[in-house]
Amino acid sequence: MTLEAIILAAGKGIRMNSNKPKVLHSIGGIPMLEHVVDAAMLLEATKVHLVVGYGAGQIKAAFSAEKYKDEIFWVTQEEQLGTGHAVRQALPNLEYNGSDDLIIVLYGDVPLAKSTTLRELVRLAGNSKLSVLSLVAENPTGLGRILRNQAGNIEAIVEEKDATEAQRQIKEINSGIMVAPKSKLINWLGKIGNSNQQGEYYLTDIVALAAIDGTEITGLAINDGMEVLGVNDKEQLAALERHYQMTKTTELLQSGVTLRDPNRVDVRGSLSCGKDVEIDVNTIFEGEVVLGDKVVIGANSTIKDSSIGTGTKILTGTSIDGATIGSNASVGPMARIRPGTVLKDETKIGNFVETKNAIIGAGSKASHLAYIGDAELGESVNIGAGVIVCNYDGVNKHRTIIGNNVFVGSNSVLVAPVTLSDNAFIAAGSSINGDVPADNLAVGRAKQRNIPGWKRPIKK
Repeated sequence: MTLEAIILAAGKGIRMNSNKPKVLHSIGGIPMLEHVVDAAMLLEATKVHLVVGYGAGQIKAAFSAEKYKDEIFWVTQEEQLGTGHAVRQALPNLEYNGSDDLIIVLYGDVPLAKSTTLRELVRLAGNSKLSVLSLVAENPTGLGRILRNQAGNIEAIVEEKDATEAQRQIKEINSGIMVAPKSKLINWLGKIGNSNQQGEYYLTDIVALAAIDGTEITGLAINDGMEVLGVNDKEQLAALERHYQMTKTTELLQSGVTLRDPNRVDVRGSLSCGKDVEIDVNTIFEGEVVLGDKVVIGANSTIKDSSIGTGTKILTGTSIDGATIGSNASVGPMARIRPGTVLKDETKIGNFVETKNAIIGAGSKASHLAYIGDAELGESVNIGAGVIVCNYDGVNKHRTIIGNNVFVGSNSVLVAPVTLSDNAFIAAGSSINGDVPADNLAVGRAKQRNIPGWKRPIKK
């Protein structure tokens, strides 16, 4: 048996009030459609067919990453004539390997279906069955109803606009997600019509056709409505975002992480935590983040694509992006750690310090009000308040090398490229544009002049 996936993502999403295609709006920092594509790939689908229409160029650009290169096959639905019509557009690209081949139909605006649920749906469709994912909803308004016969077997799905008053009282609704035998699906799609209120070709009509030709129809009913909730507007998007975040924070709590307030932590990617990690309020984690044992993250901090070692404390209001931080370090408050930064064990980066593409050795510190860019610092270096590494000459970036046990006095300027060798001492207020040998004191100040009788400017 082989499985292919068809994902419908051609709609504009008028109620989103956005120029961006609906399926590119994010849940947990990831486009909704990416959630769905990744779910299909986890099912080991041999092909993922993406049916696009509105904003096709934007969608293709969003899926240009190497990991999708050989997985996605693009299909265009020029006219929006319904879900059945959309699935038809993918038929020419399907592979034909055997009678037991299956197709799973997914939706780009239904991003939170669990892989375990989808695997079970595929399993139920084995041996040429049609399996349908359904939900018993307290408020089924606006959704297609599942019709069962007296034996309790599914025999049709009716859209609300075409349903009778009695059918509208049914609370079991269709999610739209289904798995069908490939050969039978092709046959059913050729038979569906558009004699309905919308004048569209409904994919759901294949259920009645399956019942007519004797195909067994199995239903997988779930309890979590968020798994099959589609997004049509920003309110629904926000509801799914909050559900997604609470799912993530519940997982963190169950793994032993201390969250001061689970409602005020956002995970927009992957967050891996060791033991005894503490995370304060209003914290955001983006991309791939790894926290070692006993890491403490202060309030109002943002951490992206970084790893933080055992026992390190990130203080309030700190921004970290693309950094590797060692053990027992202290960063912040109000520090900015930019991509390419490596902070080794027991370093200290204090308030209003910015680093970029800098390697800072063990035990070194910049306690406040400094910029360290394109630099490599040895061990036990002290960077005083107001120190600036001038790494940019207006065209090119240049590197600064600082040895072990170097002291850079407050309000000094290091004009790269420059090397300060071991045990060098830079006097406060110096401008250094030449190398300093080991064990030397460098004083780079202009001669002071005091001008008597000088008058301050007067405001005109």
